[in-house]
Amino acid sequence: MSRIPRTLPWLAPAYVGGVQLGAYAVRSLLAPEARERLLRRCSTNVDNLDAGRWDTLAGSAFLVEAPMELPYALLLLAVLGYTEYAYGAWWAAGAFAYGHAGASLLVYAGLRALRAGPRTRSATDVGVSYGLNAVAGALAAALPRGPARTAACAALLTLGVRPCLRGRGRTTFTDVGHLLALTLGLGLGLGPALGGGRRRGLGRRSSQ
Repeated sequence: MSRIPRTLPWLAPAYVGGVQLGAYAVRSLLAPEARERLLRRCSTNVDNLDAGRWDTLAGSAFLVEAPMELPYALLLLAVLGYTEYAYGAWWAAGAFAYGHAGASLLVYAGLRALRAGPRTRSATDVGVSYGLNAVAGALAAALPRGPARTAACAALLTLGVRPCLRGRGRTTFTDVGHLLALTLGLGLGLGPALGGGRRRGLGRRSSQ
């Protein structure tokens, strides 16, 4: 029996560090008005997507409104770093991008269908949370079938659904986006790429 080689994460630390350094730079170097214009220009809001600014689907994942608090940054690093370690850097990046862009587009479609008002259409919508929710969901759903997987998926769904039940005027489109991203991730984790046991270095394979 031989183990699949393991490699230390490199993409996750680079991404989390880059987002955090970028947030400090934007806060330090730009005036409040310029910072607000930058955030709105990079937001995946209805106005930008209606105007054909599809680059915001990527750019919005590299900006946050303010530097992340340390516990949140460490959580992001842990989830992305473990995913990269277990499944590879590019799979982790793809899962993150899938959740981020997928949830953003679903929120966009929903707000257009609901004929959202001007304030919501132009709202600032940047950050890492959609991608984080998707990757966390994929990890939970990819656990071996049993009580641990059931408990992990149920806990994440509970956390995702709860903000969406606060009632009209209190639930935001971001709350809905988090739940959508989590659902996308759960579906991804149940698919053959993860559910089929293609984790790197976390199991054994027979040598031929």
